[in-house]
Amino acid sequence: MRRLTPLIFLFTLFVVTTAIAKDKNWSQWRGSDGTGVSSETNLPAEWSSNKNIKWKTPLSGSGHSSPIVWGNRIFLTAEIEGDVVPGAEAVKHVAEGSDYKHPDAVGADRHHTFKVICIDRDNGKLLWGRTAYEGTVYDDRHRKSSHASPTPTTDGKNVFAYFGTEGLYCYDFAGKFIWKAMPGPIATLGMGTATSPVLFDDLVILQCDEDNGEKSFIAAYDKKTGKETWSVPRKVQVSWTTPLVVRSPQRAELITSGNEFIISYDPKTGNELWRTKGHESNAIASPLIGHGMVFISAGYPLKRTLAIKLGASGELDSLNANIVWRYNKGSAYVPSPILYGDYFYIMTDRGMMSCLDAKTGKLIYEGARLPMPATFTASPVAFDGKILLTSEDGDTFVIKAGDKHEVLATNSIDEPVYASPAISGGMIFLRGEKNLYCIGKTN
Repeated sequence: MRRLTPLIFLFTLFVVTTAIAKDKNWSQWRGSDGTGVSSETNLPAEWSSNKNIKWKTPLSGSGHSSPIVWGNRIFLTAEIEGDVVPGAEAVKHVAEGSDYKHPDAVGADRHHTFKVICIDRDNGKLLWGRTAYEGTVYDDRHRKSSHASPTPTTDGKNVFAYFGTEGLYCYDFAGKFIWKAMPGPIATLGMGTATSPVLFDDLVILQCDEDNGEKSFIAAYDKKTGKETWSVPRKVQVSWTTPLVVRSPQRAELITSGNEFIISYDPKTGNELWRTKGHESNAIASPLIGHGMVFISAGYPLKRTLAIKLGASGELDSLNANIVWRYNKGSAYVPSPILYGDYFYIMTDRGMMSCLDAKTGKLIYEGARLPMPATFTASPVAFDGKILLTSEDGDTFVIKAGDKHEVLATNSIDEPVYASPAISGGMIFLRGEKNLYCIGKTN
């Protein structure tokens, strides 16, 4: 243990200083380091439709993508669904040897317009909107979802927006089209695409898991040109999770969640570093890092959470020392968990929260309830000792972080919310069904 302590300290110091440096921006899904945690402190804990709303901007179309922020620019995507197109239909799906169509799969019979939008962070004015794609789509979406579900990412110069089979698009901050890349047909069992692009150095990386996994792959594209740099097949069935890039003093890892396998890759080359058996559930929640470990969670049909020590190699079995702990209760189908300080928080899709010691997996509390019934699609974010849970009804529950569950406030914007919040520059950005809200102290 004594020999490991300096390495863990260096890794922790690296993660903390990196997070602080990037905190002023929220450049990708769940923030610039993918954790959903901000170190900002000057943020309101209470708001309503007429309190601490700095501005509110109408949005056209639908979208579950979260806003991202860089400087005074906000980027998000939207889908406008048009008329029925005669003869248009989704790709055929096969499950257990028979044709399969999910009862909630809709949309492939219509014309679609996919847009990338830029908004001024300071006043909410629309700066530009660009049409990335128009036409029919390869697959359906879930009736509650949108084809504009992947959150874009930015390196501060360009913004990268992903729409599944319909392409990966790059624009500069002025809205100039730079390039597009077509990863190929990606069937999603009619549920739509949700995985978001992530950046590593000069690469844009996509996790492209499809249907039964026969054609799944993970690929990297040159962020300057859009040309494919590497692509690696993976026998993992369709997922909606976003991979996580982990940088430590020893090496970088690209962590991917999956039903059949949890796999770590070298993000520079795509070479596999290690793998272990998957959680045998739909991969929707995103991985998290902290305390020298990566945390993987899934919630349907099985509830599984496990903590794996970083730096492993080869095939990890269930008894491998790199698998630190497991917990098989309380995890959500859609929302990702959150790691904040020494505690790891998981929630059900109804908002019942459990807290574990992140280092050991010891249960701190279990099944804590909210003051009212709620359903969640958005993932939690945290700042200044508080955790925000935003429900589909548009109610945000402010939970006190720590070893005891306490609801500090309940705030409503009176509008459905499916996208996760973003935090930047002393403000919280919340995407409602029809509007984008900037929440900040107005006095």
